[in-house]
Parts: sequence; C-alpha cells; structure tokens
Amino acid sequence: MTGFWRNWMTIWCLSITLFGIVLTAGGVEATSGPMRLFFLLLDGPQPLDLDAQMRFAVGVCGPVTIGWSLTLLGAMHAANELGPRGRTTWLWITAGALSWFVIDSLLSLHTGYGRNVIPNVLYITTFLLPVWKTGVLRRR
Repeated sequence: MTGFWRNWMTIWCLSITLFGIVLTAGGVEATSGPMRLFFLLLDGPQPLDLDAQMRFAVGVCGPVTIGWSLTLLGAMHAANELGPRGRTTWLWITAGALSWFVIDSLLSLHTGYGRNVIPNVLYITTFLLPVWKTGVLRRR
C-alpha cells in the first residue's frame, strides 16, 4: 500500500486517535464538552450521567483508544514495508478491526445506543475500502 491509500490509512488511524482524545477529555469535567456532544448525538436510552465511575471508564477508554490507533499505524507501516510478505500482518490488522466492529456494534445495539453503529459502519468501511482496493490480503 503506497501513495494515496497509505495516506488514507494514516488519516484513518489519526481520526481514531482524535476520538481517543475526546474520550480522555471526558474524564475531566472542564474538558468533557465534546464527549457530552457525542453522547447527545447517540440519543441513548437515558441522559448521560458523568458520575465518578463513568468518568473513570471513559477516561481510561481514551488512552486505550489512542494506544490502539497508534499501534495500528505502526503495524500498517510495518506491513507496508514487508510488501507481499506483509499479508499476514494485514490479515491480523483486519481481524482486529472486524472484531472491534462486530463486538462494539452488537454491544451498542444491546445497550440502547444503536446510533453508534452508524459511525462504526463508517469506520470499518473506510478501513476495508483501501484494504480491498490495494489487494493487501490477496495471496501472492
């Protein structure tokens, strides 16, 4: 994967990093505005209650999300450097992205936050498009 699609995937990873920053900021009242807006847009079954436990949960999920996105960026860079031998790495990256998508989407539906499936579909589609277009999963 080179050129346009490599840049696309870098931006994809950095957008996940940005979401992680929003989650992290939700752990502190003074910086929780973007996360409050996110939950408002999700229109869940009840209003957001940012009690101490919820602040801890989103505050911890933020750095995990940031770490995941930067790890993905590094893994994609390594897979690109390997060329055709990077297929196995791309398979693992894709398995990780798909497992996140399925679990997160099912849990979103189960907990009454079905609107969260919309950005999930957007994220997985914008991941799978360059994977499919560049053929990084094809057998060599």
